[in-house]
Amino acid sequence: MEVEITPSVVELLTWVTARKRTYEDVVEAWKSNCPRYAVWDDAVTAGLVTAGRDGVELTERGRAALN
Repeated sequence: MEVEITPSVVELLTWVTARKRTYEDVVEAWKSNCPRYAVWDDAVTAGLVTAGRDGVELTERGRAALN
């Protein structure tokens, strides 16, 4: 499934790169109850970010989206 890289997704990617973020940081800052504003979900679905033990990081595709 291809997801459009909206300005909100770019804002999330920029926010993630500003400093080390945990999954909990991201969920707290980017949570939404509105299914039309699921920025984190869109970024994950598009393969732009990953979350693991070392925190949230941009994938190669995510870094390319910022450039």
